[in-house]
This record gives sequence, C-alpha cells and structure tokens, in this order.
Amino acid sequence: MFSSLHVTCGPRQHLASLRKPLLFLALSAALLLAIGQYTDIDLWLADLHFDRERGLFPWDQSWFGRTFMHIWVKNVLVWSGFLLVAAALFDLVRPWPRLGAAGRARLRLLALAATFAPMLVRSLKARSAMHCPWGIERYDGSHPFLRILDAVPADWPAGQCFPAGHASAGMWLAALAVLWLPHSPRKALLAYAGGSSVGLLLGWVQQMRGQHFLTHTLWTAWLTSAVLVALLAVFARHLLPAAPAAAAARWPGTSRRCASGGD
Repeated sequence: MFSSLHVTCGPRQHLASLRKPLLFLALSAALLLAIGQYTDIDLWLADLHFDRERGLFPWDQSWFGRTFMHIWVKNVLVWSGFLLVAAALFDLVRPWPRLGAAGRARLRLLALAATFAPMLVRSLKARSAMHCPWGIERYDGSHPFLRILDAVPADWPAGQCFPAGHASAGMWLAALAVLWLPHSPRKALLAYAGGSSVGLLLGWVQQMRGQHFLTHTLWTAWLTSAVLVALLAVFARHLLPAAPAAAAARWPGTSRRCASGGD
C-alpha cells in the first residue's frame, strides 16, 4: 500500500499520494463483500476447528487461546497503546525539541491509530446483528448463520460479533509504517504488513476458539487500514511525499505551477 508513494512537488499535493491506498481500500472492500456473501470459507474454516462429537471448539478450552492470547497478549498491546497516547499528550503539553515536526506527527498518528481504530471496530461490533460461530445452529448454538449482506429478520437478537474486536487490539500496529514515511515507503509497507499480521494472528486464534469467522477478522484489518489512510491524510504535509507532476496535475485544487514542477 505504501510502496506506491513517490516524491516531488509541494504542499497540498501530498494528498495525491493516497490515490493507490484509496484504490486498494475500494477493491479490497468489494472483494471482502464477495467473499463473505458468496463463499462458504467462513463455515469451512470454522468446521475445521469444531469438534462435533463433543459439540465444542477445543481451542476455546486451551490455556494458549483463553489465557495467553486473549488476556496476556491483548493486555500488552492495549497498554502499549495507552503508553503511546500518554507520550503524545505529554509532548502536547511539554514538546520534546528532538522530535521535530515529522517525529511529532508520527507520534500523534500512532496514538490516534491506537485509539480510534479499536474504538471504531468495537463501536460497530456493539451494533452488529451477526453472531459468533459458537452462537449459530451449525455449531450447536441457537441462531441461523447470517451473511454480511443478508436482510436481518424482524426481532433478530443482536449477535454483537462483527467485526472482530479482539484482533483490533493488535491491528493498529500497522500504523508503525509511519516510522518509515516518507523516506522509505518499501520499509513502511513491510511494517504495515508486519503490524497487520499481529492483528491477523490474534484473529486467527479467536477463529480457532469459535469466537469469530475469518471475514470478521479481515474486516477489522480493512477498517484499521481505512483509519490509517484517513490519519495519513490529516498528517499528509509531514508524512507523505508530494505527488509526481502528472498525478498532481489531476488532483483537485492542484496548481499549474506545481504540476509543472514548481514549488
């Protein structure tokens, strides 16, 4: 997503560097909708982890899934986010001279990502009609399986299980990509992938426990990426290079002077 960022030109044209990330978000959203609505991959993967003879998800009873991943690892990630927020607030009150404008923008973006990405996911989850695997009839629950675009029946009890909340505790680490922006976009892309993989791992363990479906976790990754792109737009002046001349010329509000290579 970040390897598409280029360098040239001036002020407002930094936003043009977000063209490809925005296209990535649009295409991946369409793909996730298609997967969730027209494939059975969620059910297929949940079937692999469900023990029909005992009527349960064995990993839900394990110390690794229930205690280590769901409590210990999550708490470390949550407190890491709190420390970033505290650092950003401290810098707001007593600025650290060594940070500089770009360093301060990176710190604030990380703190905001650690706050708003999980907050958005949990807010949507609290209003969701979709149930977790353990709650649907296929896995000895009491509710039918509901796909993302299905009409919600009248008097349907809210499942509050979509998107994956637990994965959001680690998914915000994708924002670490900003530490390599704008000077090393390829390293930023690797950091984005590495940070996202932490959230995906948390989500995978929850899938093994019957707490979420695959698409629940993937939508959490998508929402976190959307928050990150929005924050990059806010801090574009410090964290994004300006667009190449050709792209800048097509961006609304771009001056001809910039498009021709002037500053």
